[in-house]
Amino acid sequence: MQDGGSSGAIWREEVASRAPLARDAQALGRLIEHDQDPAEVAYHEAFADPDAQALDDAQRSYAGQYLRRLRRLDERRKHAPSSRGE
Repeated sequence: MQDGGSSGAIWREEVASRAPLARDAQALGRLIEHDQDPAEVAYHEAFADPDAQALDDAQRSYAGQYLRRLRRLDERRKHAPSSRGE
């Protein structure tokens, strides 16, 4: 899976491998049920924001689709007949 080692490739790898923001919001929700730590409450509010979750979902979807496309192209190259007449 070659993508030139660009910063975009690094970003896509990281985004595709991270857990959904909604899962983090649920975990923080369980934490703040036990204590009302102001930092945890602020993080929960940010992570539970529907716009933030939609953006996170869109980023992870884009990154996953891109990485799947790269894998498919690599597979096609491996199985393509040689153009050198071998």
